[in-house]
Amino acid sequence: MTDAEPPFPDDLLQLQVRLHRAHAEHRAYLAGLPWSVEPMAGWKRGERFSHRGDVPDSPGWTDEQKETVERMRAELRELSTAVAGHPHWASVPRERLVDARMQLKKQARPAGPDEVTQAA
Repeated sequence: MTDAEPPFPDDLLQLQVRLHRAHAEHRAYLAGLPWSVEPMAGWKRGERFSHRGDVPDSPGWTDEQKETVERMRAELRELSTAVAGHPHWASVPRERLVDARMQLKKQARPAGPDEVTQAA
């Protein structure tokens, strides 16, 4: 954004902040889950290519974990749609739209990991 352009509306900024947080929470949740959604046998490094070395058996995800992931994905879709469909974008010249959206992402991004985990 340049000085001549108006700032983003507060509700749009808040939506983008919530979207950043939802993405961070989703990534963190997935990182704690078994590597395979369905139960699957692991393998030794020499049996298949693996940049991680030996891969242990995966017990798969529980029904609760699958439901949590689906709920998180639904929230991400809802927030993404709300940000992309916000009325503010109609006031931005077409040739500036991509730059403006990138600026919104930068402006609303939390400064550090502690800010991501704070409640919205």
